[in-house]
Amino acid sequence: MTTSPLPDPSEALRADLNRLLDQAPSMKHGELIQLALAAIVRMSEDEIDRLDWKILNASLQDMERAFRVFYPYRHVRKISIFGSARIAPGTPEYDMAVEFARRITDLGFMVITGAGPGIMQAGNEGAGRDKSFGLGIQLPFEQGSNPFIEGDRKLVPFKYFFTRKLFFLKESDALALFPGGFGTLDEAFECLTLSQTGKSLPMPLVLIDRPGGHYWHDWLEHVEKQLLKRRLISPADYSLFTITDQLDEACNAITQFYRVFHSCRYIGNRLVIRLNADISDQAVEDLNQNFSDILLRGRIEKSHALPQEAQDMAIGNARLLLHFNQHDLGRLYQLIGAINQLDETQSSPEVQHPELK
Repeated sequence: MTTSPLPDPSEALRADLNRLLDQAPSMKHGELIQLALAAIVRMSEDEIDRLDWKILNASLQDMERAFRVFYPYRHVRKISIFGSARIAPGTPEYDMAVEFARRITDLGFMVITGAGPGIMQAGNEGAGRDKSFGLGIQLPFEQGSNPFIEGDRKLVPFKYFFTRKLFFLKESDALALFPGGFGTLDEAFECLTLSQTGKSLPMPLVLIDRPGGHYWHDWLEHVEKQLLKRRLISPADYSLFTITDQLDEACNAITQFYRVFHSCRYIGNRLVIRLNADISDQAVEDLNQNFSDILLRGRIEKSHALPQEAQDMAIGNARLLLHFNQHDLGRLYQLIGAINQLDETQSSPEVQHPELK
């Protein structure tokens, strides 16, 4: 009895690649797909170590899993909750994180945590399984995921911290940090760094402590003494975050951020600020008077959606255009705050709830 030869995996791969190359020119993101393939081809022609290829492969697998999980929820706003894994259930911080997650999901948001115990577990508990994501990390002392996200299809295991952190920030529309250790402080400073340098899109960052707690105020004293007084940061950088021990204030800081402001992106050399509602000409004039210092040239101007935003037409039609200096990010946050405080917004049928991207 003769047996059929096993299929050659390289032949199957060759067929897949040939099919992809044939289809790429007509695919929606074909140009980017070809650039990614070209980068791999260039790497294959260089002398790099086996470990380098293993890192590349594991990173791509991390991202593949996460892209697939988040894609169906791309139009829902999400909030990442950070904090210590060592904070036990029943403590004030834990109970506060549960209540915060419950309130914010009642407002229409979803919650992302690191899937572990402590504050992460509190976030998933308060949000509930249906409105929770968990971004787990494989560690030598792995404790497993918390029971409120374990086994859920929205639990994504990561091999690397850097790919995991990428998705915390890429998928989030707000960040909430409770007291924690080195990891929490690392996340706090990285979030602030990315906001301060414009490497992440503007979003609210809320530092939450139990009522009467001093964790974040003590942290702020260090920032004032060692960073602000030495002019290593600017006073406007304080606009990047909110410190509070009241959940009403924490939730309000997030929902108010998206009251009129929707999102922003660069088109060419101009920053396009998308709005949930139109604003008056006088309001734009006031913004020009108060924020001319962050413009490279010209003025802040009203506009409709630009042709380059064809796939984002669902995001209203009101825009502000400006030549932002890409340096004073604290002041940009202040500009967003001023836009959200305008009382003369003109309602339009495109106005959406804050939780909708």
